[in-house]
Amino acid sequence: MKLDGGITKAGAAYHGRELNILGQRYFPKASCEASFAFETNSEPGQFVPVHVHPTQDEFILVQEGQLELKLDGVWHTAKAGDLVRMPRGVPHGYFNKSDKPVRALFWVSPAGKLEALFEVLHNMSDVPAVIAASAAHDVDFLPPEASE
Repeated sequence: MKLDGGITKAGAAYHGRELNILGQRYFPKASCEASFAFETNSEPGQFVPVHVHPTQDEFILVQEGQLELKLDGVWHTAKAGDLVRMPRGVPHGYFNKSDKPVRALFWVSPAGKLEALFEVLHNMSDVPAVIAASAAHDVDFLPPEASE
């Protein structure tokens, strides 16, 4: 798929679709074969447990707030303006352990099946089903102790 030129406005989603991924608000911002970008809005206490993208590099630009990240088994803190780089195959997870919301721009390259996965996960609440759907879309979650 080819990249459509244009502007995705602040607070809006590409093609107008806001997604609910386990209670977090995701706004797809751009999509093409080479890359998929999306904004996340994480309330205090929300997180995505440690997982692996075997075929994608992933990036996070923290726009507001602070994220705690576990990257390849090591804890890091990313604040507004920081760019997080997560190479393919490296286990990672992000956690809002603060008392304030976090807004961040994520993107993966290549796009792979991530946008399709988000469509499947929209409003899904059954965690085992989320894990199975993720594995079918090239995202592998590690056991819960990996996020400790």
